Amino acid sequence: MLDYKLSNLHSATKALERLGADVTVVDSPSELDVDGVVLPGVGNFGQAATRIRDQRLDEVVAWAVEVGRPLLGICLGMQLFFDESVESPGVRGLGVLAGSVEKIPTEEKLPSIGWRQVRWVGEPDRHDAFYFVHTYACVPEDPSIVAGTAHHGVNHCAAVRSGQVTGFQFHPEKSSRAGLALLGRWLAEVEAGVRMSVA
Repeated sequence: MLDYKLSNLHSATKALERLGADVTVVDSPSELDVDGVVLPGVGNFGQAATRIRDQRLDEVVAWAVEVGRPLLGICLGMQLFFDESVESPGVRGLGVLAGSVEKIPTEEKLPSIGWRQVRWVGEPDRHDAFYFVHTYACVPEDPSIVAGTAHHGVNHCAAVRSGQVTGFQFHPEKSSRAGLALLGRWLAEVEAGVRMSVA
């Protein structure tokens, strides 16, 4: 669990521990012998990206991608995987996934706060509800990595999956049974060393 002093660390850590994970919280690239890496987050894209680089935690993310460790981004953590965000012009994201983060183009009130149904790609009859708090949404260059969408005035990306990289715009750690089940599936596949399936 990466701690860049601007993330919802406690609830994410507790949720994973509740599911049986042995969670190590790091604020530097000293601990790299791990089975998976989680980048949580709330707050401002630019401030978060700057702190991550200042603490060299971008090296941990790069290491996970290079060696194929499962990498999970939650909320702002997922947005930071992308190249840039209109929230912080001129600030580079981590560049794990190609694309940008855009303000949700809606006349509905922003930020979008509350429970929203997620429609999983390839599973038209599955409509799990998760807790969202966000103003911006990821726009991948490759639409095939969108694993789930949600609706707030318009449809937007709610989850991504590319190889060993998974991202959730919502907060599974705050999403009751459905969120814990999703995290549990991620942990099971971290242990198995295989790509996560949201099915």
